[in-house]
Amino acid sequence: MTPGLPDNQGADGGTAWRRIADALAASIEQGEYEPGDTLPASVALAERYGVHRHTVRQAFRHLAERGLVTVSRGRGTQVTAPRFPYKLGRRVSMRTNFGAAGIAVSGAVLASEVVVGKAEHCMLLGLPVGTSLWAIETLSRAGGTPVGTGIHYLSVARFPRFDEILTEAGSSITAAFKACGIADYVRRSTRLAARLASEREAALLRIEPGAAVLTSDALDALPDLTPIHIVNSVFAGKRMEMVVEPFGD
Repeated sequence: MTPGLPDNQGADGGTAWRRIADALAASIEQGEYEPGDTLPASVALAERYGVHRHTVRQAFRHLAERGLVTVSRGRGTQVTAPRFPYKLGRRVSMRTNFGAAGIAVSGAVLASEVVVGKAEHCMLLGLPVGTSLWAIETLSRAGGTPVGTGIHYLSVARFPRFDEILTEAGSSITAAFKACGIADYVRRSTRLAARLASEREAALLRIEPGAAVLTSDALDALPDLTPIHIVNSVFAGKRMEMVVEPFGD
């Protein structure tokens, strides 16, 4: 601590917490700390900079506001991975979205079952209530990091063996549809909302229980707008950035 100056002020007139925050931000930008790394504890940094640990915590809060770190009780202060841009337009494909940014995408089918279609799903798909539907749960990763999980609903009669086809396609809906003879489809609607993650969602996405997630309820259709597919997705809020584009061709 500089003699004769308050704890939160340095000799150059700048605040101590800001100087610490700037130093840590520079270390993150230079790759000294990678996404997922935990920063030194406030006690250790307070000793290094000769300040009170509350000053370091203020620096952490500033970094969190900038989206550079996530402060979690019991887990410390971790470097936040950059947010992945995800475009929402007339045509939506996770692999196309991330591929354009040079990010490899992978996926997996976690579970599948045939269910009696609920009224809300059958209405959207233009099917009689009670129609047998696939309910297929998937997990998507970008650059090896889990970014989203979802449940897909489709007609069993129209898409027999779709669970196997989707698994063989690495959970790519686009590839699975092509295997079923559908060369093109469009996004008819997307509804976005936010809530807190359930324990299962947190475990799948490797985020803290109760962390913010973005939900997407989407309806896909043939080019003539005949509905064929519903997907209810949950995305890790801190890892995704939704980019809404005009729904034109």
